[in-house]
Amino acid sequence: MFEGFREHRIRTADADIFTLANGNGPPLLLLHGFPQNHVMWHRVAPRLAEAFSVVVPDLRGYGDSLGPPPDPGHRHYSKRTMAADMIAVMSALGHRRFSLAGHDRGGRVAYRLALDHPDSVARLAVLDILPTGDVWERMNAEAGIRSYHWLFLAQPAPLPERLIGGDPDFYLGHLLDRWAGRAGALDSVAVAEYARHFQKPSVIEAMCEDYRAGASLDREDDRADFLSGHRLACPTLVLWARRYLAGTTSSPLDVWRPWAEDVREVALDCGHFLAEEEPDACAEALEHFFADGLKSTAP
Repeated sequence: MFEGFREHRIRTADADIFTLANGNGPPLLLLHGFPQNHVMWHRVAPRLAEAFSVVVPDLRGYGDSLGPPPDPGHRHYSKRTMAADMIAVMSALGHRRFSLAGHDRGGRVAYRLALDHPDSVARLAVLDILPTGDVWERMNAEAGIRSYHWLFLAQPAPLPERLIGGDPDFYLGHLLDRWAGRAGALDSVAVAEYARHFQKPSVIEAMCEDYRAGASLDREDDRADFLSGHRLACPTLVLWARRYLAGTTSSPLDVWRPWAEDVREVALDCGHFLAEEEPDACAEALEHFFADGLKSTAP
């Protein structure tokens, strides 16, 4: 699926990150979401590698990356810690400043990275998410039913781990079917790869810790930034799915405007998995946005 991409294993402060890399242009980091891994970019990364030096990792604990055991405060799987992993990965590959796109949980790592390390991020694209703090503030009965997994996965261990681990194939299939815009939208080879990793107790544990951090530290970190007036300094693209995120807001741009000095949107007619359901349109939107950044910095 990633012909020509080279494998790397990069040790960070307390994690071991698996990543693929290819291309010779300006650096571009692509981050996956839940319940997937780097494979979700298989239809987009090769095209972007024609113009960019593309880096496609697994987040700590996901896929083939290894993370530390959970800690009581969930800091080991907070977006701030995951963002620090990605700074270490890009530094190890020789990239001090780069563009960045993240889908789902990877989008939360991405905007946290841009907030915490503004000198490292030239441009940011977040795919099909609202800021974590805003999601919790908007939570009501309707949203709780629609996004029940936020509350379920954040429950104290080992409740969700045991329930998911009883039939991981069922739960993965439930999530993919629930969020995709149409049946059969995802490549069967990619789904098989997600299922292979979903069988690992360590991956299920890391995913739950990711959501526990989202319900606590990530939420607190977002609130602290917002109250202090700390905003995204880089140009930001909100790329979203009309058949998924439209259920939470008429346009996510209104929610993101208070967070970014320069923000714009592109909407695709698909379900949550934009890079797999509409790979050409997704790649085109990202390519255009990041290429515009190169033009604006050209001498």
